[in-house]
Amino acid sequence: MNVQGKHYRTIWLKQDDPTVVQIIDQQLLPYHFVVVDLTTVAQMATAIADMQLRGAGLIGAAAGYGMYLAALQAPTGSVPAFMASVAADGDTLKATRPTAVNLAWAVDRQLQAIAAAPDDIRAKIDAARRTAEAIADEDAEFCRRIGQHGVRLIEEISRRKGGQAVNVLTHCNAGWLAFVDFGSATAPIYAAHDAGIPVHVWVDETRPRNQGARLTAWELGQHGVPHTVIADNTGGHLMQHGMVDLVIVGTDRTLYTGDVANKIGTYLKALAAHDNGVPFYVALPSSSFDWEKRDGVKEIPIEQRGATEVKLMHGLYRGEAVEVLVTPEDSPAANYAFDVTPARLVTGLVTERGICEANEGSILNLYPEKKQH
Repeated sequence: MNVQGKHYRTIWLKQDDPTVVQIIDQQLLPYHFVVVDLTTVAQMATAIADMQLRGAGLIGAAAGYGMYLAALQAPTGSVPAFMASVAADGDTLKATRPTAVNLAWAVDRQLQAIAAAPDDIRAKIDAARRTAEAIADEDAEFCRRIGQHGVRLIEEISRRKGGQAVNVLTHCNAGWLAFVDFGSATAPIYAAHDAGIPVHVWVDETRPRNQGARLTAWELGQHGVPHTVIADNTGGHLMQHGMVDLVIVGTDRTLYTGDVANKIGTYLKALAAHDNGVPFYVALPSSSFDWEKRDGVKEIPIEQRGATEVKLMHGLYRGEAVEVLVTPEDSPAANYAFDVTPARLVTGLVTERGICEANEGSILNLYPEKKQH
């Protein structure tokens, strides 16, 4: 996507030094655009855990590149020692964010690719690099396809409205900052905007980290998409008054039965959409599917993050990024990072293979190779 007219991905190998992984530091957005160099697994794990980078697809790509860094720094004395080191680093990466299924998927894919390479350290390092780049390229391509499929939903509403602007509500950031490029929930929006279809986005602020207000609003603005930031509790009111035509959100893990784990507050938007007859779609690449678990509420692990994210807010004061306390200093705070939206509240899923209903039969029809999972 474009930043001040220049195309960027969210993660890439440094042009003149392929042992360095570069990322956009999302902690500093929207006030400062800074590219950070990562050279070790520990740095990558910290970047994931501290949310210098975040979002399902980008976490997966970061894990892929993290495993490449693990291969670069692993001992070269013997293949068994090399593989043991890489596997241990994979466990470190997996522990950083438990809810996002893309992370473990990418680590496991790398371990399989590295193990399958010839018993030569250089060959295994090369396999890790190729796999990391393949994971990133696939993520970008799958999100592009999600845009191609999902734009049909916006086109149809636009026709019904006689060409008036289509109002889409989003939650959190499922844009290109959450993936390698294009995004999931935003990909259809960008495709519609680029095709000349009038579209306006209601951007949930998304407490406690304000990924909507800070990140989604910033990237929509960079692309020139009309948008309005709203408080998280505003969506239901807008839906009651016919001001939302469509809800599109992302997901950190969607079960093959249709249950969706996404940023905390998504469930409440789904309830409001259901009550007001507003279509509620979830956009995701296949790497965000969990093909093992069946019951989202009972089985999906929900990450609990530190209380300071709830108690403190970040902002810009006299040109400097600062944080301020918004609660009584001694009040405790709970910080559940995700919730689960049951499949019954989801109108459909937009994937790189097309749009399907949020149920086992429809999902497996799109992914028939998973029927013997």
